Amino acid sequence: MLIRKFTVALACGVAAISASLFSAPVQAADKVQLIYSDTVPETDIRSVTLKEQFGKCLGDQFDFKPYFGATLFKQGTELTAIQRGNLDMASLAIYDFQNQAPESSILGAAYLFRDYNHMRATWKSGVLNDLVAGMEGKTKIKLLANPYIGTRELNLRGDKKISVPADLAGVKLRMPGGEGWQFVGKALGANPTPMAFTEVYTALQTGAIDGQDNPLPADKAMKFYEVTKQIVMTNHLVANNQFVISQAKWQSLAPDQQKKVQDCANNFEKALDDVTLKQEAELVDFFKAQGLAVYAPDNDAFRKHVLGEYAKSPLSKDWPAGLVDKISAVK
Repeated sequence: MLIRKFTVALACGVAAISASLFSAPVQAADKVQLIYSDTVPETDIRSVTLKEQFGKCLGDQFDFKPYFGATLFKQGTELTAIQRGNLDMASLAIYDFQNQAPESSILGAAYLFRDYNHMRATWKSGVLNDLVAGMEGKTKIKLLANPYIGTRELNLRGDKKISVPADLAGVKLRMPGGEGWQFVGKALGANPTPMAFTEVYTALQTGAIDGQDNPLPADKAMKFYEVTKQIVMTNHLVANNQFVISQAKWQSLAPDQQKKVQDCANNFEKALDDVTLKQEAELVDFFKAQGLAVYAPDNDAFRKHVLGEYAKSPLSKDWPAGLVDKISAVK
């Protein structure tokens, strides 16, 4: 009898151990994996904020795997990767949508938004709802948030003072690839040159380009101040990336998981807005301390010239009728 009891107990123990061994992988497999790609380095404040305010916010239900510095997908290829099922999430520039949703280019137009507050008020107003719905339908992504990454300014190697668009004639200004981005550079009065973000520092250093445009936090993070002489505060583009997830991935989530992802995306947007605004308020003094000239040109002249260029451009023909006026009317 004792032998029989020992045999039964041993069998039960083995069964329990086996169950525990096999249950761990099953539980791990229950985690939702979210693969994310971004162009900025892992040390960038945007990347740090993403990991802290979105990644950690997701909790134990999710396995968030971010890749930075364009190490997983090159800049501008993320949307296609999402559509092919090779990527779940990304922060996309608005012109990444242009080929598939041409009307979206309105959101990348220089001087569309007066400032950060106008941009945020416009997104909250509802006037962009139809535009976003069309973008989502055509590209098969879901837009979760649009965190503010700063207002783009001109950053130049030379020391010639820039007052009006005509002063940029002949200046080789790096802009991201794509028709929309290149038009921004042209409308400003420069000679736009397409180039990947990761190549800009070396190109400035060697003189392959004369300048670039980015928000002040990006200028600091990439150390462009080491190879340039001035920042011209044109305030030409209030930049906000589109923080997106593939619709296929989104639809595979349970309702409580969708809520968690959306809540964490909102958390990320608010946190990055705050840190970007704080940095912008501090960085002018930083760049001056590095020996750069930092000044405002005739912004009215820039605004008038740029908007006039858009008005006669084929780009604006794709914009929803009356939407510019609706955006301008937002207080």
